[in-house]
Amino acid sequence: MNYRLFALAGLLACLPAFASTPVNVNTADASTLAQSLDGVGLAKAQAIVAWREANGSFESADQLVEVKGIGQSLVERNRDAIQVDGGAKTAKSAKPPRAAKAKARAKAADADE
Repeated sequence: MNYRLFALAGLLACLPAFASTPVNVNTADASTLAQSLDGVGLAKAQAIVAWREANGSFESADQLVEVKGIGQSLVERNRDAIQVDGGAKTAKSAKPPRAAKAKARAKAADADE
């Protein structure tokens, strides 16, 4: 009976190590993100893809907290599995954040005066 308890305890101790599979958040589709990241269901995965399409590639795993529904604890839980290299969009083709667009418009307006 004790060996079964030890076996179960060993299995449970190993589960966090198998909880997430390495995935590139800049290239993976929503289904792959949901399957690969612990605590990320299809809705959160779709939010990640939507953010990426609106704002360009993620530069770091920490940037995922900008996605609605993704918190720092979820990022920490999956940090080893989150890859951001080789994004689908390059820095030149990525859309700049809204704040950067507003700053560029203000700078252009100042230059016209």
